[in-house]
Amino acid sequence: MARYAVILAGGGGTRLWPQSRRRLPKQFLELGAREGETLIGATARRAARVVGPANVWVVTAADQVAEVARAVGRDAVPDDNVIAEPCARNTAAAVGLAAARLAALDPDATLAILPADHHIGDEGAFSRTLEACLDAAERTTGDSTPLVTCGIKPSHPETGFGYIEVAAGQTATRDGALPVLRFVEKPSVERAKEFVASGRFFWNSGMFFFRARRMLAEIGRTLPALGGALGEIGAALTRGGVAAAAEVTARLYPGLPSVSVDVGVMEKAGGILVVPGDFSWNDVGSWRALAEVRPADAAGNVRVGTTVAIDTTKSVLVSGDGRLVAVIGVSGLCVVSTPDAVLVVPTERAQDVRAIVQELEQRGLTTYL
Repeated sequence: MARYAVILAGGGGTRLWPQSRRRLPKQFLELGAREGETLIGATARRAARVVGPANVWVVTAADQVAEVARAVGRDAVPDDNVIAEPCARNTAAAVGLAAARLAALDPDATLAILPADHHIGDEGAFSRTLEACLDAAERTTGDSTPLVTCGIKPSHPETGFGYIEVAAGQTATRDGALPVLRFVEKPSVERAKEFVASGRFFWNSGMFFFRARRMLAEIGRTLPALGGALGEIGAALTRGGVAAAAEVTARLYPGLPSVSVDVGVMEKAGGILVVPGDFSWNDVGSWRALAEVRPADAAGNVRVGTTVAIDTTKSVLVSGDGRLVAVIGVSGLCVVSTPDAVLVVPTERAQDVRAIVQELEQRGLTTYL
């Protein structure tokens, strides 16, 4: 039995447009904790601290495999540890594909599913939390092991995250886990305030931990079409190895349901546990979030690249193409420059950048996507 970290790296990150594009999604941007480090590179480095470099895997789009190698490095994630999806089918399929592959390699494998594009401030606390989550996932109750998630204690009533509810007065187990009552999708401001005030809710971090066989069984129960396809892929792995499985995957994958693992599996399963985490987590979900993960100047401005700011406060200024970004007399703005597009948006509306992407799609301006 071994532990594996699986990094999900197939997302698009539309809220970080215009730097995040279809050809270069947000996980490949150099927004990691270290200078010049990509978000996915930082994720792989942190994962290796817990499971070892040889046990770090990545699931990504087929056309992004080369970018993964560049952004992470073959020394961090071997080529054989990159699983290519023929097309995007959301996270339930990606998680299932990884579970099938690793269950064939190690029937008792325990998996940590990690998003590729998050920022972690306290990496020591993060490692300890991941180890607690994996311990909880390996706990046996009767004939089953639990599905585990990591919940972040909310610092404010955020409407951009899903929430996890636990019962009042629950006592955590020795590994810090609490039984989950329910998952709640992104709430209104009023409901988010109620959640935070109650003390019974955590932000859903998108990190999941489980024995591979338990996840495959749960997918078979809740998403039978996906479960059947994964069964064929697993049989192909046993029969003919990775090459045979790739052929079956290419044939079946386009017809799979597109659903998140949260909605398709976790919200329908029983025996879910949550381990609270406190390690300065940020999903870097908008340009406003950059102010929480990068140091600000004396006026509260976060500046990346070549910038000049005069009489400017609490703004995010990003030059991603070497040209100068200069502002005078503004406050609370995000200004992002790339070779073919410039974004200007109030920081409080940074989550709305996805509307620009939708507008570009409707107008057929795909060159900018």
